[in-house]
Amino acid sequence: MNVSTLIGIVASVLLLGCVVLLSADSATGFVNLPGLLIVLAGTLAATFISYPLREVVRVVRLVGVVFRREDSYIEEDIRELVAMARLWFKGDIRAVEKLLKQARNPFLRTGVQLVIDNTREEEVLDLLHWRIARLKARELAEAQIFRTMAAYAPAFGMIGTLVGLVNMLQVMQLGEIATVGPKMAVALLSTFYGILLANLVCKPIAVKLERRTEQRLIAMNMVLEGVSLIAKRRLPSFVEETLNSFVATPHDEMRDPPPRRLKRKDGPVNA
Repeated sequence: MNVSTLIGIVASVLLLGCVVLLSADSATGFVNLPGLLIVLAGTLAATFISYPLREVVRVVRLVGVVFRREDSYIEEDIRELVAMARLWFKGDIRAVEKLLKQARNPFLRTGVQLVIDNTREEEVLDLLHWRIARLKARELAEAQIFRTMAAYAPAFGMIGTLVGLVNMLQVMQLGEIATVGPKMAVALLSTFYGILLANLVCKPIAVKLERRTEQRLIAMNMVLEGVSLIAKRRLPSFVEETLNSFVATPHDEMRDPPPRRLKRKDGPVNA
């Protein structure tokens, strides 16, 4: 499981548990099944109205991405591209094709195969740019569904609150003033559920999916740059340095720290 997701879930459960236990005489005071049903059913109904069925079903399957730890293969792609660049620079096309069959990245295979087939560089890059744009549009649209659900949930929480207030006013009309407080508490719980669903479930999932898309786009743009350099027959060392810049950290771009100085009796000495 993704460690950050696990930490978030544990922290959320502890927070809600402390709030419920410390602010109420009984935990059952935060239970309102009709209000919860209004929020969940209303949010799902509005989502199905807004989007086609196939998109909603596909997005529900992506919820597992939030809990699953995804490995990054960008360093493996860099090694493969550099190895292919060396072979291509030497003119060993058969060795490139053999190495290409072992590559697991279909985006990389497509780009390098087009270069081997003597496709014009502009056409290769146009195709790869189009595939990047298609993936970005599709995955951002999937994340947007969860953001839409995050907008619907509080609204249906307010609807549940309004329903509870109507019931409370009917009770007041009958003169049962003693039940006004409990009825009001139950009415407000619907808004509580809506805000909780939006900010603790839907929005975090949307952010997680958007962050996943950003990482995938970085990897794809790295492969695109590598394919472009291979097509131009750049030096393998230049290809390697260029691709490594995609995974460089700020520490890699700044100067090294000063040498540590060791203290001795006769004075400081550089380590």
